[in-house]
Amino acid sequence: MTFLTTLKVAAPAGYATPFLAVAVPQQGLPSSLTALDAATGGALGRLYAAGDFLGKKDEVVLLHPPGSAQRLLLVGVGKAEDSDRNQLRRAAAAAAKRAGTAGAPSLALYLTPEARGSLAPRDAGQVLAEGLHFGQWSYRELKRPPEDPKPDLETAAILVDGDLAEYQAGAALGDAIGGGQSLARSLQVLPGNTCTPRYLAAQAVALAERHGLRCTVLDLAAIRKEQMGGLLAVAQGSAEEPRFIVLEHAGAGGKPVVLVGKGVTFDTGGISIKPADKMEDMKYDMSGAAAVLGTFEMLGRCKPAVRVVGLVPTVENMPSGTAVKPGDVITSHFGKTIEIINTDAEGRLILCDALSYARRFEPACVLDAATLTGAVVVALGNFVSGIMGTDDGLLEEVRRAGDRSGERVWPLPLWDEYRDLIKSDIADVKNSGGRPAGSIAAGWFLREFVEGYPWVHLDIAGTAYSDREDVTRPKGPTGVCMRLFSEFVLGRSR
Repeated sequence: MTFLTTLKVAAPAGYATPFLAVAVPQQGLPSSLTALDAATGGALGRLYAAGDFLGKKDEVVLLHPPGSAQRLLLVGVGKAEDSDRNQLRRAAAAAAKRAGTAGAPSLALYLTPEARGSLAPRDAGQVLAEGLHFGQWSYRELKRPPEDPKPDLETAAILVDGDLAEYQAGAALGDAIGGGQSLARSLQVLPGNTCTPRYLAAQAVALAERHGLRCTVLDLAAIRKEQMGGLLAVAQGSAEEPRFIVLEHAGAGGKPVVLVGKGVTFDTGGISIKPADKMEDMKYDMSGAAAVLGTFEMLGRCKPAVRVVGLVPTVENMPSGTAVKPGDVITSHFGKTIEIINTDAEGRLILCDALSYARRFEPACVLDAATLTGAVVVALGNFVSGIMGTDDGLLEEVRRAGDRSGERVWPLPLWDEYRDLIKSDIADVKNSGGRPAGSIAAGWFLREFVEGYPWVHLDIAGTAYSDREDVTRPKGPTGVCMRLFSEFVLGRSR
């Protein structure tokens, strides 16, 4: 389903809509809502006077007042001085999610001037559109339709007081980013028997055809010809053939930004098999790949003046009589030999081939995203992603993109002392250093295959999906890193 947003210069009072959402700060009744209060017969004033709504962060209250709007939702953004891009994005997401739950086919969203504060209209338009897409997303395609289905939320109007051109410019960008993130989440949520490496490759081809991008897909024979030993080793235990996807957005001349996404469409752990509990969530092990494909959806819509290459090694990790075994030694695309200590440390094996392959593009920089280690969840929880890299300036640039996108990151050290964790007695390197500093050891392993360009690795194991529902989203895939990648690339284009 295509979700459409529009902008209208209109006041909330008297605006006819099935669902009106208003974002407000934590204070008394804003003066900008005096006319709306009057139009609803004083319902807002009574609500505030009773203390039933304060406008705290993520606080919502639904009213059925008299007037032009069938439903009226107030969404809190917290204290006005603390209101920022992320809070307004969350408010829009909360509004869209609640409208969808109510079965409203359309909604109108009004951001009070008090809630917007000093945020520029262009930025406000962008984050409101992003948030509407984020909150509207749901996946019901594999369920039988209910006997009395509610309408889907299909359109949203952002009501503005002025600066229409600036709001529109921002909202157009937010629509593209929101659409890309919806694509990423729709790929993430698919079961492993649907979303196979060949399926991901077909989606990349369709995306390229839709937007005039270049797409090359290496099949098993081509991967063997490229001598991608890491990707082949992981693939050899599965009946599903691997694929290696290359997407290119020409944008402008010069060295490209290269985005790499881990695409393990299902991860059993291989011979080092995972516990049965929660193994179904391992369909999300292709979340890095989804973020890359979602970013190219944005690139195809916006066409920024920056060259971008996307690399997606995609594979299924299964145990079988042909699977790679602990103790085996393989040769990577880079030429280094790898001793396999743990077959559940498979993501780094396919990423190292992609990082080696990236050299042919002479990149300006390389960013990779991967659900790589459970250790990063222990270290950072589910609120921020871990980052490591070889260039302090690039790390800071990624951190700023994370802050701007609302997908925050936190650095972990790649000091030389950690290199000892992946030393092998019989090969150039081993693929696991054990439990201590697990995320850093994985980062150091990847660093062994980085040559000739600045690089940052993002470990998104804790942020790629959520097992709980909140006011802005259902539980499940988050599309994380798609917005961060977009902000990073757009920053380079500016």
